[in-house]
Amino acid sequence: MTGTENRPPLGRRSLLTRAAGVGAAAALPVAAAPAQASAAPAAPARAGAKRRYPANWPDPEPYGRADIRQDLWPREDNSFVLPLELRPRDKERGVVWMRDTYVNCFVVDGRPLYVATGTTRVPGLEAAGPWNDGIFVWVARSLKGPWKLADTTGIRPGAEKGKVWSPEFTDENRPGRTVVAPWQEYWHDEQFGKRGQAWAPELHRFRGKWYIVACMGDHSRKVGSFMLVSEGGVEGPYRLVEGNLEKPFGESFIGGPSFIEPGAYHHIDGSLYSEGRDAWLVLHNNLYAKFRDDMEDIVTPVDLPLFRQTPYTPEPYLEGAYVFKHGGRYFLLHAAWDRTSIDADGTARQGYDPAGTGRVQYQYDAVAAVSDHFEGPYSERWTVGVGAGHNNFFEDADGDLWATFFRNPNFGHWSNPSRLPDAAVPGVVRVEWTGPKGNRLYVRRRDAD
Repeated sequence: MTGTENRPPLGRRSLLTRAAGVGAAAALPVAAAPAQASAAPAAPARAGAKRRYPANWPDPEPYGRADIRQDLWPREDNSFVLPLELRPRDKERGVVWMRDTYVNCFVVDGRPLYVATGTTRVPGLEAAGPWNDGIFVWVARSLKGPWKLADTTGIRPGAEKGKVWSPEFTDENRPGRTVVAPWQEYWHDEQFGKRGQAWAPELHRFRGKWYIVACMGDHSRKVGSFMLVSEGGVEGPYRLVEGNLEKPFGESFIGGPSFIEPGAYHHIDGSLYSEGRDAWLVLHNNLYAKFRDDMEDIVTPVDLPLFRQTPYTPEPYLEGAYVFKHGGRYFLLHAAWDRTSIDADGTARQGYDPAGTGRVQYQYDAVAAVSDHFEGPYSERWTVGVGAGHNNFFEDADGDLWATFFRNPNFGHWSNPSRLPDAAVPGVVRVEWTGPKGNRLYVRRRDAD
């Protein structure tokens, strides 16, 4: 969760009694040798009730080395794939193909409501490009499910259920109400054909309204982050906020693949952090901006402030910035490629290094840093989860912590053809807190003492 409104009130146990707590679910395969288990891991003791916290692990040296210990992998004993309702396109695979998995829990009308979304692809394409068909949302009363597609049939009778926004919804534009801006519409060229896609959506509830922050991907007319606001419930209907009618948030700059036209690339992977009655936009990989009180735009559209971080030397390309508050501290998440290389002494190196000759992508990791303040300064980063990059932390209705993951199918470990069936999944993994002194969050380890 990202702010006080999103946090479940006291009485979480009684809420779960009505809504069914976390229990049996299809388990994830283990990292080295995939295998299925019949149940999700048993719930640990609540962090708030512990007198002894797990210890911080010593970090690999020097700063910037990756921690590859198996205990930091999502495993069958600490994680599972969400049993999301399948769409017709998912039936053959048997699981929803998803990148940038996002899950959260909100209290709505006194009951927990879990939401899930992410980057999905269209039938016939191996990836979510050069186009996809928008943003789908699933909801549940328990983390274990049943997970149902959001009921959009009352908004678009006969259309695919669960699709809450798409570049194809241009016919819903009205004077004074824009659903799809011209820069978000599908377009065509000779190199790629049909182009345009929505990436990395997040669903937030703030001041009683539902917001989606997402990104138009590399094949769009303009690439960058935007926000939608619902005029109804979690299912919509959604419209675009005023600040994105002409462009994504923030300034344009030269970036992304070579086929992106100059001036078209903006800051991607937008996220929302809320606390009290204030909300901020978080942009990869080091920018933030406060939203206006009406939530229709950010206060400062240009020259956005930077998080004060402790960068690696040299700093690699990072993605998926996300802020989560727990135990009174702020955790800043990033996705970073752990690259395998050979050091000058001939030993193997695993590190969060920039791309370069002799550096092979191994795992798309989640790294985090902690601070007493939202804007920083943030501590040195540590490895939160191996292969769990581009994720979010959230607190369930029982007060237990989780993170999402998807297993990147494009490069590295999960791109191996033998592992692809287990890649690009809507996964969740338990998270442990090392207490007010250690103040770290890790994927739940087998034995952290």
